[in-house]
Amino acid sequence: MRKPARAAAVDPRSLPDTARAWCLAASFACQLPLLLQLPGWLGLAVGALAAVVAAIAWKRRLPAPLRAAVALAAVGLVLAGSGFSLGRDTGCALLAAMLAIKPVELFSWRDARSLLGFALFAPFATFLLDQGPLSLLLGLAGALVALAALWRLAELDAAVPTEPLPPVQAVGRRLWLVGRLALVGLPLALAAFWLFPRMSSPMWGVPERAIAKPGLSGEMGPGDWLDLMGDDSPALRARFFGPVPERMQLYWRGPVLTDYDGRRWSRAEWTQGLPPAEVRVGGPVWDYELELEPTDRRFGVTLDLPLAEPDGTRLGHDHSTTSWRPLSSLRRWRLQSAAPAAYETELRPMLRTMALRLPAGFNPRTIALARQWRAEAGHGVAADEAVVQRFNDWVRSDFAYTLATNLPGRHAVDEFLFDEQEGFCEHYAGAFVVFMRAAGIPARVVTGYVGGYYNRFGDYWLVRREDAHAWAEVWYEGRGWVRADPTAAVAPERIYDTIANLSDDGGAGLRGLADMWDVGDWMRRGWNDFVLGFDATRQRQLLQPLGIRDLEMHQLIVLFAALAGLALAWMLWLVARGERERDPVLRAWHALGARYARLGLAPAPHEPARDWSARVLAARPQDTTLATLSARFSDWRYAAHPANPAAARTLILDLHRYRPAETSR
Repeated sequence: MRKPARAAAVDPRSLPDTARAWCLAASFACQLPLLLQLPGWLGLAVGALAAVVAAIAWKRRLPAPLRAAVALAAVGLVLAGSGFSLGRDTGCALLAAMLAIKPVELFSWRDARSLLGFALFAPFATFLLDQGPLSLLLGLAGALVALAALWRLAELDAAVPTEPLPPVQAVGRRLWLVGRLALVGLPLALAAFWLFPRMSSPMWGVPERAIAKPGLSGEMGPGDWLDLMGDDSPALRARFFGPVPERMQLYWRGPVLTDYDGRRWSRAEWTQGLPPAEVRVGGPVWDYELELEPTDRRFGVTLDLPLAEPDGTRLGHDHSTTSWRPLSSLRRWRLQSAAPAAYETELRPMLRTMALRLPAGFNPRTIALARQWRAEAGHGVAADEAVVQRFNDWVRSDFAYTLATNLPGRHAVDEFLFDEQEGFCEHYAGAFVVFMRAAGIPARVVTGYVGGYYNRFGDYWLVRREDAHAWAEVWYEGRGWVRADPTAAVAPERIYDTIANLSDDGGAGLRGLADMWDVGDWMRRGWNDFVLGFDATRQRQLLQPLGIRDLEMHQLIVLFAALAGLALAWMLWLVARGERERDPVLRAWHALGARYARLGLAPAPHEPARDWSARVLAARPQDTTLATLSARFSDWRYAAHPANPAAARTLILDLHRYRPAETSR
């Protein structure tokens, strides 16, 4: 029996438009999730560059000097966008830019495969910047399109005849087939995710980002917080076990700023090595779980005041939390906090001096007024409280809250208190502490977040980055540090009101929008819990419901090997069971035989096509079309003739279209 003649190979130096279109589509699909993670203008610029390059490359071949100039321009654009700082996001942006201009070299089959191989790096680079569900879905879609493009390139290169289908249906069918192949490997991937032994810390570090994600820092200066307070992305989520504090008690403590140089506040790093100050609990203890979104900084946030440091962090003398490593991935902490009845009642002389220090030559009007109020109030704890109350009354009556402020001059506090009298928490907290220190009252700035939004679907509190806040602490004899928030005196609604308040008063429309937001954020939290939060500790506790408290490393290895072996065996069984004839003409012929099998006239494995059709015609004389199809199939299969893809496609279409009647005449 003679084998069918193989189709002639396509000229390797030429690339058909069909192959070029598949390559460009796959390149864009792989690049899309990465572009969405770049800064807005940079992502748009790289995307526009990709579109222009693809359009030009489709029409003509650019000369080598022009290609080099385009590459240099793309590199310059990315470096300028990142401030010429090297980091993780800069490297990913460079990869996106290089992928955008890669189509200028799309001329041959080798170029096409090179482009697709390079494009597959883009979805993986996306996960260095974001591990959210949208990035995963877009990355998977891009990888599937790239694999489908590689499949189509192989068919075109070998001149394999394909079933004649409309373009949209053909693309959908190809993607479906590639998706089915990917699903075959899903059990093995799940076994690796759940059971492959994880380490509590990575073996290597991921480079820092050149453009850090917004988050709390160890400094506060004029205008520093405007970007942070304009960002409505989540900063943290908290779920309480037992009693829940009132919203006005939700002060999330971050870095404490003590040093002041006349313009900027900063942390006193040397105090972080001291043991935490003594706290006497004065109210209920809040038991809660905190989920922190990535920030690429080391400053943690806890409900004021934490009673112990979370895992992987240290608790400073001022009860601020600092992580040993940058918080560049999702963190989940189980904590306890309580409002203090007394907090550091004995203040060391060095710490007292630091909490009263003011730079010389700054804010003379503020210092003069503070000393005047101190002289009028006298001395003692009651006098200190009177000065604080008088300052809050002044703010409440004469000041206003706004984010639209001017950059201050040398005497920033003087300008704020006596000239502008408008600002936000950064201004109020800083001016308050300067005033109290000038009045002889130890004081410091505390930064963090305040308030929160209750998600009723997930039963947790959501705090956004725009909830960033700065308040103050003053020290009273016998009581220690006490919270004082001058911003709450001028604009309490800015601190405590959320969309929940608005939706209660705004009707069903706003309530519906709030519900949609709640469901979306609840789903994101579920993703964080189910995927991103699955670390080495949770892996060891995976079988707790079955009574196995803590899996050891060797047990995980055995479980993984067993399940991986089962998954591989299942994959091999599926491949053996579902192995199909690669030739589309034979597949169409076998499908026709399967249709006759339902009528009890299946072809025998050893039966030639003409003999089988004769047997069918003896039982069903009306099926004359089958005789014609079997003759055409036999001629195509065994007759000596040059390869004719057009004739093969016509035969495939006729075989698929033919349907025998269910009953004979």
